[in-house]
Amino acid sequence: MPVFALPLTDDAQLRPLEPWQAQEFLEHIDRARPTVDPWIPWATFSTDLETATATLQRYADRQAEDSGRIYGIWLEGTLVGGVMFTHFDSASGVCEIGCWLEAAGEGRGLVNRACRILIDWAFRERGMHRVEWMAASGNTRSTDAARRLGLTREGVLRQRYPYRGVRLDKEVWSVLAEEWPAAAA
Repeated sequence: MPVFALPLTDDAQLRPLEPWQAQEFLEHIDRARPTVDPWIPWATFSTDLETATATLQRYADRQAEDSGRIYGIWLEGTLVGGVMFTHFDSASGVCEIGCWLEAAGEGRGLVNRACRILIDWAFRERGMHRVEWMAASGNTRSTDAARRLGLTREGVLRQRYPYRGVRLDKEVWSVLAEEWPAAAA
């Protein structure tokens, strides 16, 4: 039984994702790769136990530095996705949130619930001012998730990053602390 877990549904949990879970993470990424590889940079590079461990270690280091975090979503005991702070800057009050999910977890609202937990925490516990969401323009699953969370689309960074020889546009979405519904609660 995990020491730290937050329920998302009766059969799903949000838990820290740590380097010692690299084998489980790798198996999950192998299942998720067809749908997340174009959108999550580390999915391209997490192809064996060593690189999967390195990905999780980078996030462990970021958490120790208070500059990022990563959490897994477990459905019926199987890792099916996750959410993360890809960037966390408490001095400026700005952080970026991201997510991913394999097909087995889709259609259950797990990403939405997990993202709400992270955004609430960023605003309520850490006093952040702005939460950002970046998504490749063609990643409609991600932009739809941002929209469902109530984030505002601010614009497009044209040809922002390369992916397999093609430069992709990146959409910028955000929510401010005073706009977040939980802030008023």
